Amino acid sequence: MVPVPVAAGAAAAAAGMAKVAAVAWAWAWGWDWAAVWGRARAARPTEGAGNGTAVTLAGLGQLQRSTPMTSGPIGKGRAILGWSAAAAAALGAATLFNRAAARRAEARYPPIGRILDVGGVAVHVVDTGYVAGGETIVLIHGNGSLLQDFLVSGVVDRLRTRHRVILFDRPGYGYTARPDDREWTAEAQARLFVAACGQLGVLRPVVVGHSWGTLVALAWALDHVGRVSRLVLLSGYYYPTMRPDSAMLNIAILPGARQVFANAVAPLQTRITGAGGIRMVFSPSETPDRFMDEIPFELMLRPTQMAASALDGAQMPANVARLAPRYRELRLPIGIAWGDGDKLVDHRTHSERLAREFGAPTLVLADAGHMIQHIDPEAIAAFIEKPRA
Repeated sequence: MVPVPVAAGAAAAAAGMAKVAAVAWAWAWGWDWAAVWGRARAARPTEGAGNGTAVTLAGLGQLQRSTPMTSGPIGKGRAILGWSAAAAAALGAATLFNRAAARRAEARYPPIGRILDVGGVAVHVVDTGYVAGGETIVLIHGNGSLLQDFLVSGVVDRLRTRHRVILFDRPGYGYTARPDDREWTAEAQARLFVAACGQLGVLRPVVVGHSWGTLVALAWALDHVGRVSRLVLLSGYYYPTMRPDSAMLNIAILPGARQVFANAVAPLQTRITGAGGIRMVFSPSETPDRFMDEIPFELMLRPTQMAASALDGAQMPANVARLAPRYRELRLPIGIAWGDGDKLVDHRTHSERLAREFGAPTLVLADAGHMIQHIDPEAIAAFIEKPRA
């Protein structure tokens, strides 16, 4: 799932990569652009151009229409080389821009919590501290996001006076590392957080997952029986279904494409499509001003996080296919909440079905989209504390 515009833009960027490649090769093989440029240089310059090389758009259009199809291999080779050089230059410039933007983002938004060393993996955690008589509640964010999502929503503010609240950046997001020495499945992410909780002296927390984070929460309960007291699942994707966004993201993680996608294409594409992505994940609800003002979007646009988001989005159906047959093993209280206007995940296929399977307490927010923790933080916080039918 993609709860914020980052991963929505990533999917669009993957589609864009495929379209650009197809168009570029089609034009390269159909036209001798070296010949076109040679004619353009000889054409009459635009009035006032001064350097003698600029041409009018109308003139260039005529040159294109009058240029014959290239039949020889030399012309086609020049065209391909020309397109390749232009593409490489554009991608190189985009990469430099995105890396500079990432450095600025990290300077502006440093870690707001502690960095734990968990088996050699840096894990960013915010811990509000022990509260006498309260529970320990772990909050796990969704795809494309970071731990500030729950902080900005207001849910943490409502819980922290009565409970200890722990928030993690998932691997590759915010300031948690994502080493390439393993596949970061939902199960692997759960193992990391169980170990991190061990370092914090936490053995059986309430585990709350939103969107992609519900898969980590479920893997936590399935693989670490006795290490979680209760699950609360928000706006989750629980059963294998067709996901076009995951299919598109599989293009972006192909060998050779991943670095180009993450470093050059996805951050810029997301800057373009981000506003629409935000509206979609909140719709039919309005986007809260606090979300727009306080979420560190620039951190979410860093190439490292774009890569993590693409990888998680692509592997989501496979994770669910492994976990869903095991749901019958769960023997702990579960609360399930969703918005009945969610445009990202079909709540009838996922949340409602899971609730029926377990006879679980539910919370349904009327006319609410995917980001229910922002839409009604008071109701979500109360549901986390004590799920009710």
